[in-house]
Amino acid sequence: MLQVEDLNVYYGAIHALQGVSFHVEEGEIVTLIGANGAGKSTTLRSISGLLRPRTGRIVFRGQELTTMPAERIVKMGISQVPEGRKIFAPLTVRENLLMGAYTRKEQSEIEASLATVFQSFPRLKERIGQLGGTLSGGEQQMLATARGVMSKPTLLLLDEPSMGLSPILVEEIFRIILEINKQGTAILLVEQNAQMALSIAKRAYVLETGRIVLEGNAREIAENPQVKSAYLGI
Repeated sequence: MLQVEDLNVYYGAIHALQGVSFHVEEGEIVTLIGANGAGKSTTLRSISGLLRPRTGRIVFRGQELTTMPAERIVKMGISQVPEGRKIFAPLTVRENLLMGAYTRKEQSEIEASLATVFQSFPRLKERIGQLGGTLSGGEQQMLATARGVMSKPTLLLLDEPSMGLSPILVEEIFRIILEINKQGTAILLVEQNAQMALSIAKRAYVLETGRIVLEGNAREIAENPQVKSAYLGI
């Protein structure tokens, strides 16, 4: 579904991604784990067209994305839920969700998607007319995730969805991620909570200073002694 090949990305003179290659199959959850500054968010931003790689290829369902504008990439079926949520604080919950559906034209289909979103996120339905900026941190993360789903992506890029949330809310967010995946959406998950990420992913890649140093089945990665020591606190 998604093939990333030998990606090299720079911030000025800083070589942020160094020959990164990986893939995501239809309908699976793949996680990228690593420390702060490893290149996880840079990878997602490169896929969604917000950063331009200097070399390498990004291919989605047979079409190269490497030089494609971000808005076209969304229309192709890739949606990103950014780190830090970045909801539209002055807009209501409903208006935020409709912003996520801006590439879609059929009003009846958009309303159907809203109904589906409210089944997964009942708390957002309760706050449909509330301003985004007045929601709690957990509710804002739910809103950011739901907004990402509103474009009907076949691949959802999730960047640190559990950041700053209480353990109970982290469990709820991950339950919702699994629910979205069960509805047929493939997910590429960037997450510092490696234990939670590895518990729901099928496959995993470990990034260190811009390079993939380990890859494989998520369960096997979770049992790797180096991963246990560096990321799982075991």
